[in-house]
Amino acid sequence: MSTDRCDDRVSAYLSRHKRWAIPLEQIRTLLLASDLEETIKWGGPAYTLDGRVLIGLAGFKNHCAIWFHQGVFLNDADGKLRNAQESTRAMRQWRIEANVRLPQGVLKKYVKETIANERAGKRISPQPKKSLKPPPELVDALAQNIALNRAFESLTPGKQREFMEHIATAKRPATRLARLEKASALILAGSGLHDRYR
Repeated sequence: MSTDRCDDRVSAYLSRHKRWAIPLEQIRTLLLASDLEETIKWGGPAYTLDGRVLIGLAGFKNHCAIWFHQGVFLNDADGKLRNAQESTRAMRQWRIEANVRLPQGVLKKYVKETIANERAGKRISPQPKKSLKPPPELVDALAQNIALNRAFESLTPGKQREFMEHIATAKRPATRLARLEKASALILAGSGLHDRYR
């Protein structure tokens, strides 16, 4: 692997995910052999073409994953891809479990097709998110605690939205208050709700 194309931040990320070192390094080597540029985006390794993120990597507790941001256009004859989340329209994910051999040929085919699709302009643009009204429990807490309000305002809009959705989706008032209490500690620390997974 050519070290001149390696991003030191990606190397640091991979060193923190020792359980997945072999498959992540295999994927990284293959991606660096393509026309993609390596960087960090949203806290994890990302691979771009002309500044657009096409592929992302991540290590988790039970698996590591490769995301194809416009994976909906990939010919998945090998059945490796799944919808990344129920709400995702374009992104597809390939989960790699422990002790599973990574089929390099299949991955290489997906990477080539991803690059070709990007160059052909195949993409689904994200839909603008509807404005979200903060739950009343959060509004009250922010009004009563100046430090919490300042910390919340300093978060990115995406992180604010994560906290609002997390609290608002609880059905029981007691659960909303419990979520607010946990969220408050993260907000005051300047962390996002899902930062520990990034």
